[in-house]
Amino acid sequence: MPQSDPGQPPLSPVQGLDGVTLVLGGARSGKSRYAESLLARLPGRRTYLATGHAGDAEMAERIRRHRAERGAGWATLETPIAIAEAIRGEPGPILVDCLTLWVSNLMSAEADPDEAVERLAAAARRPGGPVIFVSNEVGLGIVPDNRLARAFRDHAGRVNQRIAAVADRVLFIAAGLPLTLKGNLPQ
Repeated sequence: MPQSDPGQPPLSPVQGLDGVTLVLGGARSGKSRYAESLLARLPGRRTYLATGHAGDAEMAERIRRHRAERGAGWATLETPIAIAEAIRGEPGPILVDCLTLWVSNLMSAEADPDEAVERLAAAARRPGGPVIFVSNEVGLGIVPDNRLARAFRDHAGRVNQRIAAVADRVLFIAAGLPLTLKGNLPQ
């Protein structure tokens, strides 16, 4: 059984983590760390599906640091756009981090986020283990002052709503603490 840290007691598998989970929260709320902690307790191979890419030195360092923090037991796939296809091809538990970057990538590629999220919603329901999506909640702030930012906020909000509709559980993370919006909190 995997351990959280060398020298720490073994972790037990997470109860109630089957199906699809959406973990929402603001920037630096602890949502990614919380999602990783759920899957880290599962035995076997886990896949981290990263939608970010190293566009500059700061992002490259951030990616390197996150990979090192996850440690062994995680396979990392950098998939900025084709996450529905990647989910279908991966056995076992999957963490997709994050849908917000994915929306930005889709918009940059001039792809339709509404069409892409339908493919993603269909792919999320698959055998082989739980799928956890991480996404920023972008609708709690002020209305953006430009067309592109408003379009991004609107697309991201619709993506979150669509994935929440197919999810078995939706959690909102604030200050590192999970609040249950739908379903039960995994134990």
